[in-house]
Amino acid sequence: MSEPTTAPASRWERRVIGPFTLRHIVVLLVVLLGAAGALALLTRPISAPEPLPESPGSGFYQTGERTTGLAVGQMAPELAGDVDGETSPLLDLDGQVVSLDALRGSPVWLSFFATWCPPCQEETPVLRDTYEAYRDEGLELVAISVQETTADDVAGYAERYSLPYTIGFDASGAVFDTYQGYGLPTHVFIDADGVIRHLRYGPVDRETAAELVEPLLEPPA
Repeated sequence: MSEPTTAPASRWERRVIGPFTLRHIVVLLVVLLGAAGALALLTRPISAPEPLPESPGSGFYQTGERTTGLAVGQMAPELAGDVDGETSPLLDLDGQVVSLDALRGSPVWLSFFATWCPPCQEETPVLRDTYEAYRDEGLELVAISVQETTADDVAGYAERYSLPYTIGFDASGAVFDTYQGYGLPTHVFIDADGVIRHLRYGPVDRETAAELVEPLLEPPA
């Protein structure tokens, strides 16, 4: 009597690594992929994290604890702040109110600075020259002096550098607080609709200033 023959093993039952068959390996891979997918779902944040504010560049003179600050895409707050429990508007060096509402329809560059701030002093010619280059295209530049002693001191600074743009006097820092500033210089670029399009912490050079201003001057699509 002939001995019974054993049927050849299917490819799933053939050993491919040590004692493990192809079936073992496929099952293991399926389990691992399932576990990885479950872990990804469990650790995925419920919502996208808020972007961090731009990191200050070199030459940024920090005056207080860093804040989250305003966000690109939100409406720029009015140029006013709380002083002794009352809302106080920003005034220029002649005592006239400066407001974003009055400038609506024009792109606005806000620059928070101080005459005693070295990086602010160094970039002052950049602001002056950039404004003169784009003022005929509708650019409004409002430089806001923060924590100065008197408006006369700032007026003397403006005269010394022949500054043609509007300068606001924020002696109490109330407007600076409204804009959640924490260092100088701080720049806020606002489009004609009053929306913040860029925030810059630290001084700007001529090339950077042009790159930030020119998109604000483009007509809406």
